[in-house]
Amino acid sequence: MMATRGPRARGTTYRQQINRAPSPWRVHSVPYLSIMLASALPVLLIADVMPLAPPLGFIMLLAWRLVRPGLLPLWAGLPLGAFDDLLSGQPFGSAILLWSLAMIAIELIEARFPWRDFWHDWFTAAVLLVAYWLACLLLSGAPVTREMLEVAWPQALLSVLLYPILARMVARLDRFRLARARRID
Repeated sequence: MMATRGPRARGTTYRQQINRAPSPWRVHSVPYLSIMLASALPVLLIADVMPLAPPLGFIMLLAWRLVRPGLLPLWAGLPLGAFDDLLSGQPFGSAILLWSLAMIAIELIEARFPWRDFWHDWFTAAVLLVAYWLACLLLSGAPVTREMLEVAWPQALLSVLLYPILARMVARLDRFRLARARRID
């Protein structure tokens, strides 16, 4: 015998979502913690001559800024860049400067082109990633030779190709960030 679905059975699905709000802790901390975690991941991948791991923290910063415009304030490049400088081995202040300049550049692009699609965002991220890669090579203090550029260009290419994957991860993290978790009294 089949049970009938009454109003009580239908309401249980939606009753779990009514009177709920996102956790304020998750709303404010997930973007920053995910960028900091991404900055720490390349430290685990050790390369003795050339850094082969892409700048995951910078890619994650770009992904958060392009997927969720307006979420990160313009000044967020300063503390997140300082954290990345402490872990990356680059001269202190290089990521602070470059991340802050990237945030300003994205702000200018958003003011000029408020309606963009994924391809525009990927192109913007690709230009910023290649510029960041070149600037990091110049700021590292090592002599920039043709051989060094030939060996290091796969890192820039990998960075550009990783952007869509990290943008998708940011979209999922944003869904987790805004999930209803606590009861409103």
